[in-house]
Amino acid sequence: MALLNVSSPHAHRPLSTNNVMQLVLLATLPGVLALTLFFGWGTLINLAIAIPLALVFETAVLKIRKRPIGFYLGDYSAVVTAVLLAIALPPYSPFWLIAIGIFFAIIIAKHLYGGMGYNPFNPAMVAYVVLLISFPVEMTQWAAPVGALSNELPNLLPSIQHAFTGNTIDSFAPDGWTMATPLDVLKNNRSELVADLFANNKSFGQWAGLGWEWVNLGFLAGGIFLLYKRVFTWHAPVAMLAALAFCSLFFYDGGSSASKGSPLFHLLSGATMFGAFFIITDPVTSAVSNRGRLVYGALIGFILFVIRAWGNYPDALAFAVLLMNFTAPFIDYYTQPRTYGHSSKENG
Repeated sequence: MALLNVSSPHAHRPLSTNNVMQLVLLATLPGVLALTLFFGWGTLINLAIAIPLALVFETAVLKIRKRPIGFYLGDYSAVVTAVLLAIALPPYSPFWLIAIGIFFAIIIAKHLYGGMGYNPFNPAMVAYVVLLISFPVEMTQWAAPVGALSNELPNLLPSIQHAFTGNTIDSFAPDGWTMATPLDVLKNNRSELVADLFANNKSFGQWAGLGWEWVNLGFLAGGIFLLYKRVFTWHAPVAMLAALAFCSLFFYDGGSSASKGSPLFHLLSGATMFGAFFIITDPVTSAVSNRGRLVYGALIGFILFVIRAWGNYPDALAFAVLLMNFTAPFIDYYTQPRTYGHSSKENG
């Protein structure tokens, strides 16, 4: 009788840290491509500055801590942090702004707490909030999407010069390439109906902002890819998006001048999809159990809408994430799953 050479269907090889990080980097490509198509070279320049700086800071602090440099650089965690921060920053950010952000992300938010796996707060979001509070002018100069102010984007060389010299001549005059985002315009609107904003403001596009709609769809595609690869579970992203959609639907008044925006507008504006699939899914700083991830994601969606609607910032993903990073251990404590063989769960 012949023996069948088969393996157990439940035996799987777990993804290593560097495999996960490489998949995350790959998944950002659709969103980065959309950012480049609609906003020009700015995000790519951010990435070109942020990644080498992250590797330099990571190498320096590993040497100071007397840790194996090659081993820790090989997990790609520093590169992922740099990429996430570079994407979150406005395109064409000055190099010094990126350098300060990377310093805080790698050295303060990550290694000061012991390195990867020990940081209680998302490093990229810590750096973003530090920059937003310290340099509000630079952090609110968002490039206009192509078609909003002009049909041409800045060329590569002037874009690089702007990042390193801060020149504001020709195509980089502030009123020629920057404008308020649709979230900011809607938040400060007091006179026009939402339908009129879409009709009279080219930056609003079809659903949620010219360019921003496709950027969010790009990060959604990347997030679905990561779900397919089982890099994380669906619980936190779906809970966040569902809570954001529910809150915006509950407070949506049909589009008056005081409207907070429709569910579709909130889902496809700002950093919604980027945050849902690339920020809140960080396994180190989020809740652990599936039930905890549902609570964690839902509360982020709720806080995000509250700050968008009534806070001082039009898109407050970083603040929502950091607040919930702080509460993640408490969520884990009260959402522990039932231990196998026991009829009820025991906290603590």
